[in-house]
Amino acid sequence: MVSFRPTRTALEIRHRHEVLTVQAWGADSVRVRAAPFRLPAESHGALGELPPSPAPPRITVDGDRAVLVHGELTVTAAFDRRAAYPEPLLAFSRTSTGAELLAESREHFWLPGARVFRGDGTGAYEVRQRFTAYTGERLYGMGQRTHGRLDLKGLALDLVHRNGEVSIPFVLSSRGYGLLWNLPAVGRAEFAENGTRWQAGRAREIDYWLTAAPTPAGILARYADATGHAPELPCWASGFWQSKLRYRDQDELLAVAREHRRRGLPLSVIVADYFHWPAMGDHRFDPAEWPEPRAMVEELAEQGVELMVSVWPTVSPLAESWPDYRDRGLLAGTAQGVEFHQTIQDKGMAVPMPVAFYDPTNPETRAYVWERIRRGYRDAGIRVFWLDACEPELNPAQPENLALYAGPGAEVAGVYPRDNARLFAEGMAADGAGPTVLLCRSAWAGAQKYGAALWSGDIPATWESLRRQIRAGLSVAVSGIPWWTTDIGGFHGGDARDPAYRELMIRWFQFGVFCPLFRLHGDREPRTPTSYAQTGGPNEVWSYGDEAYGIIAGLLHLRERLRPYLHEQMTTAARTGLPPMRPLFLDHPGDPRTWTVDDAFLFGPDVLVAPVAEAGQRAREVYLPAGARWVCAATGRTYDGGSAVTAAAPLDRIPVFTREGADVPLDVTGAAATA
Repeated sequence: MVSFRPTRTALEIRHRHEVLTVQAWGADSVRVRAAPFRLPAESHGALGELPPSPAPPRITVDGDRAVLVHGELTVTAAFDRRAAYPEPLLAFSRTSTGAELLAESREHFWLPGARVFRGDGTGAYEVRQRFTAYTGERLYGMGQRTHGRLDLKGLALDLVHRNGEVSIPFVLSSRGYGLLWNLPAVGRAEFAENGTRWQAGRAREIDYWLTAAPTPAGILARYADATGHAPELPCWASGFWQSKLRYRDQDELLAVAREHRRRGLPLSVIVADYFHWPAMGDHRFDPAEWPEPRAMVEELAEQGVELMVSVWPTVSPLAESWPDYRDRGLLAGTAQGVEFHQTIQDKGMAVPMPVAFYDPTNPETRAYVWERIRRGYRDAGIRVFWLDACEPELNPAQPENLALYAGPGAEVAGVYPRDNARLFAEGMAADGAGPTVLLCRSAWAGAQKYGAALWSGDIPATWESLRRQIRAGLSVAVSGIPWWTTDIGGFHGGDARDPAYRELMIRWFQFGVFCPLFRLHGDREPRTPTSYAQTGGPNEVWSYGDEAYGIIAGLLHLRERLRPYLHEQMTTAARTGLPPMRPLFLDHPGDPRTWTVDDAFLFGPDVLVAPVAEAGQRAREVYLPAGARWVCAATGRTYDGGSAVTAAAPLDRIPVFTREGADVPLDVTGAAATA
């Protein structure tokens, strides 16, 4: 027998040992949870406070069928007694049209069913949730990946964080729904032709959220309501960020900032990267190399420049803080073996040695780390932090071996980077410092509310890598994080003396000027093994020869002119969840071709950007969405939307179009922009 029990906001379904709930969770949205016997009392997912809804759902029960209607989303639970092993199955449809959006499907007509729980004897389960696959469906989001695809249909994705691979288990469908797999467990998502399946290797329940807002932009708005809105981007953060692998000391860093000022080049942020500390975990400057941090910060502030410092979540056994971390239980534990998780050659080490990661899921760890950050950096006036290696980057790469305050790594490892950002956001708020930008190499659903900005990790310095970044950035945008950037020029390699690499650097800068954050970084030739002695080859804008410098300098000034427009888009992002850099279909969902464009993007509603990502390319095809007329920023010529044009792309510019009637201060010819 199946039983249906409606409440004011939810439908509870019981069959045999399983309890299944469908709860209204924000406008046009529901949260679905299922577990054997009972739902767990605690969740480490991204769904916190219940978002407001215009009205409670309408729930009706008729024999073996129950229906919950909540705005534009209708959920039908049906129990077919004719099946050999019947179970209640859910189907989701659009209320206004009755069109099916998504439906559960059994893994096999006999057994198992649509929801599978395989116990491991500990009270946890391997869980699987299967849905129907639909011909022609397109799927987007899922965080940041290195596969180079925008449409995810046909892919199988690991739900685990790695350098450059950020698992945010949210998918937006061309059928008109968005789904968040609200489990931070290590697992897998399969978007196959014969079915969609979500899997967690170890969990206490199945937990997902689904919305049927009327438009793709509306879906992202509902998602932001459910998981948290990003703050508004601070004014200083929209300008140019300068970084190289490692400035070795205070004098070297200040010399670069002073040269920017001497040349009249805009500069908003400059970075003190890793190994500036005495030892990992001490969270302060090494006085032998950085003798006057406050004086350095004050000089930069006079130039309108923020100093960003790199903070790794690693702790060296040689650090002065090591006994506290170890004895107070503030480190991440391990299911087996000693509490070391990575090897690196930090200061004081003759060879690479083991280091540990702190545990940001532990409130006591967050308080302890922030107090050290406050004394080491905040008291010197620093308010911008780079949270590197925060997947965490394990060696060996086995997050299942972690033992965290929040639970076993196999169940909760996904939240590590989110809670690491939370540490800094809560600390800044407690200090009354207001929102900042936390440059993170990894994130999870909801990290945006803590001011997390993603960058695409340690990527190659190649044309193929540049092409992949365009799709990676658009996937992040669909995944709910509006602040994103890359290492302009790529991270691994690149020789500033090589004319071929200079062309790549120019094209990457032309792409970067239209990214939400505008940041140069990389480990240029000549490269050296990872250790505290690293510095990397030259990576300043004047390092790439006169021709490249003229174009890049113009792009820095172009970005300055675009900053007011960008902040308008960032205000929209904070309010509605609509990211500034986004796929064409978010603004033009009624134009079928926009769902297939993966090599161009919108920068706000009024600017269409078509990066050049092929060596030697001097023209490219650009599709202009229907429903508007578009003006070429270089020529002033106007084109009807709904068609493709071939646009010139000489070395000093990429094709950029503005919506007819828009007032955007755009001159895409780099050298001319300096005049």
